[in-house]
Amino acid sequence: MATIQSHKQHEILEAVIIRFVGDSGDGMQLTGTQFSDTSAMFGNDIATFPNYPAEIRAPQGSLYGVSGFQVHIGSVQISTPGDEVDLLVAMNPAGLKTNLHAVKPGHTIIVDTDAFTKKNLEKAQYDSNPLEDNSLENYRVIEVAMTSLTKETLKGVEGLDNKSITRSKNMFALGMVYWMYNRSPDHTIGFFNKKFKSRPEIIEANTKVLNAGLYFAETLELIPNAYTIAPAKMSAGTYRIIMGNTATAWGFLAASEKTGLELFLGSYPITPASDILHELVKHKHFGVKALQAEDEIAGITAAIGASFAGGLAITTTSGPGLALKGEALGLAMIVELPLVVVNVQRGGPSTGLPTKTEQSDLLQSMYGRNGESPVIVIAASTPANCFDFAYQAAKMTLEHMTPVILLSDGYIANGSAPWKIRSVKDMPEIKNNIVSKYHENWHPYDRNKETLARNWAIPGTPQFEHRIGGLEKDKITGNVSYIPENHEYMTKIRAEKIKRVQNYIPDLSTEFTEEGDLLVVGWGGTYGSLYTAVKRLNEEGLNGIGLAHFNYINPLPKNTETVFSKFKKIIVCELNSGQFAKILKINFNNLDLLQYNKVQGLPFGNGELAEKFKQLVK
Repeated sequence: MATIQSHKQHEILEAVIIRFVGDSGDGMQLTGTQFSDTSAMFGNDIATFPNYPAEIRAPQGSLYGVSGFQVHIGSVQISTPGDEVDLLVAMNPAGLKTNLHAVKPGHTIIVDTDAFTKKNLEKAQYDSNPLEDNSLENYRVIEVAMTSLTKETLKGVEGLDNKSITRSKNMFALGMVYWMYNRSPDHTIGFFNKKFKSRPEIIEANTKVLNAGLYFAETLELIPNAYTIAPAKMSAGTYRIIMGNTATAWGFLAASEKTGLELFLGSYPITPASDILHELVKHKHFGVKALQAEDEIAGITAAIGASFAGGLAITTTSGPGLALKGEALGLAMIVELPLVVVNVQRGGPSTGLPTKTEQSDLLQSMYGRNGESPVIVIAASTPANCFDFAYQAAKMTLEHMTPVILLSDGYIANGSAPWKIRSVKDMPEIKNNIVSKYHENWHPYDRNKETLARNWAIPGTPQFEHRIGGLEKDKITGNVSYIPENHEYMTKIRAEKIKRVQNYIPDLSTEFTEEGDLLVVGWGGTYGSLYTAVKRLNEEGLNGIGLAHFNYINPLPKNTETVFSKFKKIIVCELNSGQFAKILKINFNNLDLLQYNKVQGLPFGNGELAEKFKQLVK
């Protein structure tokens, strides 16, 4: 947090990192979202990271029941939600204990003292009260009886039970943080009026408590100044804050509108992908058809049926669901129909860490099907560009007539960032292989000479009747064929079709330098952390460090080996045990790679990356 100057009790900052933590019922996600939206309206650049407990009903006050929301706002470019926090708002002892390590020494902690009861301290496994034993002496601790003050504020408000009154305390905390960072409560009050328009007593209660927190903070001697973070300088345009899952859904809506094809989603709800389904069902007016299937297999097979019928078909899931979809994905691949499978990765194996992020499904995406069955694999890298890569996945599957796996992860799917609103008319053209004009020598497996994509004949179109199914096909007619040479030919042609996608994807580029001592390599949702770390080192004068981040994984960009050859050392950084490094070594036999891996259900920290890279170049 860099201080520029102080002026009239408003200390001006470049950026600040705030984390709200408490029980699942304490409303930390709502609190963080409102602060984020208000800051975005003000014009700050922003990145967020919600962190949920894995269990739906984790025991109240327990260490593993803590829900958190981190937000990083600034007048400068913000690429990640940040590492160490400047302000921690802890609504209970468990929230304090599990998050204290992230607070910078000398910085601020706000606690609800009403929650620091003997029972809650025991649940959080404290031997003594940290507010009394001097264990927090390295921090500025602001002790506030938020629950009591909330109850006092709402005396006389009719229509509220005790539970509703207590639940409003998160707005007291939000009001305090609004005052500390010179934010107006108007956006949040407008949110109350819209969301609770049929419950005026809820609007009144939340508004009163929000303002009470704001006024209370102004009287505290422990907060001598309010801070100001100026608006960020961003390219001209209209922006909104968007979550990665929402951006993914909108990317498919844009592709549907661009192509005129009806969008169909066959999905089984699974964390952290469910919000794509939730978002798309809101848009029936765009012709979206969304099916919440009885299981993962039904979700993908319904989508294959929609594709056979001429729709833009997608299915969404996370790691365990991708395993279940494997057989049907092989079916879509052998019949050569367009289909997008969105895999929002989470910690595994099995149920694993369903609310935590990981990049551990890459090898499953590449090879998790029986037989020789390559598909296109691409990955989004920020919450905002989930829109672009959803659109690109639709474009690639329609133009190349083969399934596309779009990889996201819990970090960028649940995170949010500013997104510059796009017009569909400005989006790239999407072609398709639908045939409508019959000619005498037409066959279903006639192929485009450049892409090798086969014809897409929609059922019910006169004279385009043909067979389809999971058995191997004759290379021309599509009829069932057991001829050995034909099977080998079809296996090779399907693989060659994927390889030729290289001709339609951008070359790999590097940031900061095109040659030097160290090339940092990443893929998918680690981009923000890697970019921030490399940027920091370049600003410190270590100019020989470059960054190459991959969005296209199968096939890889054609110039990958050339880019790698210009650096003395290459380090591949992944939130897994080295899956992308394995893929690179398969493709480039003589490649000498270093690896930096983390499998903790957490994103990379900017500091840990910078330290590792510094060691390598020194």
